[in-house]
Amino acid sequence: MERLNRHQMAARVAKDIPEGAYVNLGIGLPTIVANYLPVDRDIFLQSENGLLGMGPAPAPGEEDWELINAGKQAVTLLTGGCYFHHADSFAMMRAGHIDICVLGAFQVSVNGDLANWHTGEPGAIPAVGGAMDLAIGAKQTFVMMELLTKQGESKLVEACHYPLTGLGCVSRVYTDIAVFDVGPSGAGVLEMVEGLAIEDLRKLTGVPLRESMALPA
Repeated sequence: MERLNRHQMAARVAKDIPEGAYVNLGIGLPTIVANYLPVDRDIFLQSENGLLGMGPAPAPGEEDWELINAGKQAVTLLTGGCYFHHADSFAMMRAGHIDICVLGAFQVSVNGDLANWHTGEPGAIPAVGGAMDLAIGAKQTFVMMELLTKQGESKLVEACHYPLTGLGCVSRVYTDIAVFDVGPSGAGVLEMVEGLAIEDLRKLTGVPLRESMALPA
């Protein structure tokens, strides 16, 4: 089994973002998705600090540090892009004008609950940002994360035990091992990396998994 690296994961997420979508990429891993969006699709990237129409990351040495995303990373602005007040950005998010948000997570439950702002560990620094607004305000919430923790525990769980960001808000989970759909019917497997069997994936996650894909005979 060969796991996807972070850039391969980002490219896989980008593949599912349709023409004309208004998209917010969360801080951290999801920001890489911007570098893999198809150039032949008009996709509008929004950042919660008040940007719309972001492009890929600037080349080294060409950063403009007065043009940054919510994660304080230098970004580019495409022709027609704009920036505006922080309050207007949150109004856009809360009023349902974002088609897709892509967030990282500590845990996602099989029914789509999201925990991505705090582990509850003593001394851990909570970082909620605009995740709660995005998770319930966007029309679809995708999660991009490595499936297992450094301790080998699955981040796809029966029920989240970390503090929740939102209830039933996630529809799809992209990982380095498999792509899942989640929701009221539980978790289904859409894709797996080559060399992994569905039974092995069930053992890794420890949760019931539907076969939502065409598996080889």
